[in-house]
Amino acid sequence: FCKTLVMNIKVLGISTSPRIKGNSDLLLCRALAGAESAGANTKYLRLPDYKVSPCIECNACYATGLCKVQDDYQQLLKKILDTDHLIFATPIFFMTVCAQAKMLIDRCQCLWAHKYVLKKELNTTGNDRRGMVIAVGGSRSKKQFESVRLTMKSYFDSLQVHYTANLFVNKIDALGEIEKHPTAMNEAYRLGSQLVDADTLPSDKPINIELT
Repeated sequence: FCKTLVMNIKVLGISTSPRIKGNSDLLLCRALAGAESAGANTKYLRLPDYKVSPCIECNACYATGLCKVQDDYQQLLKKILDTDHLIFATPIFFMTVCAQAKMLIDRCQCLWAHKYVLKKELNTTGNDRRGMVIAVGGSRSKKQFESVRLTMKSYFDSLQVHYTANLFVNKIDALGEIEKHPTAMNEAYRLGSQLVDADTLPSDKPINIELT
């Protein structure tokens, strides 16, 4: 049987690394290449190129479902809601996502309010929105990924995105070092392709690939 080649599926890759061509960034590009090979329309977004301020916990979103702080977050949110599938890539800082990633995630408190306080559904592209997480850390400990899992589970829930897959790699630190890890590069490509495969239905738990 031939797998269905899905055209016009939109996949947005968000690179949160402050380093250009950092390790998580390089894996994201491979994942997007995999998605494109499966027929998806892919877009790459580098988060540090945008101005995103931290959440100020004013709770204005509890009444409106919208964020009161005006900066580049609004255009980023539109891109996120307009995509079918999302690939989110982050380096590990102090056992969790980097600061740039966390500011974007925290600003989505308005989406949490929209869903759980105001009891409203988001205006998104459809019901089969899927999300994949890429995280790379220099520590030997795989415990560094536990916080990422919990954070991204909550984030994807607010975005109404099904948490589909993780690609976690530890003991990688130097700029571009991941290119010497062909297994990680190949897994990123494979998972990116699988993300948009119409014949692969998401399971209750994300696929979890952890590499050393």
